[in-house]
Amino acid sequence: MWVVELTFNGGPERLAARGAHRDILMRLHGAGLVKLAGPLADDSGAIIVFDVPGRAELDDLMAQDPYFTTAGVTVSQVRQWAPFVY
Repeated sequence: MWVVELTFNGGPERLAARGAHRDILMRLHGAGLVKLAGPLADDSGAIIVFDVPGRAELDDLMAQDPYFTTAGVTVSQVRQWAPFVY
């Protein structure tokens, strides 16, 4: 699994792209590729947990979602995660 942490700067572009981004995440969730996703409580960023085997697959999924390159959204951290309880 992979944890992607996003940081937001509050720009209007992010809010305009958010609906389409959430639609993509819901589709990926339905396919079992996204396990968890949502904004931080203070709306300063978000966490997305992807269930894909490698970084190449993760990068491909992120490339299909223009939110990851939208002004106001920064991918601040990408980490591989090995949960033992979920």
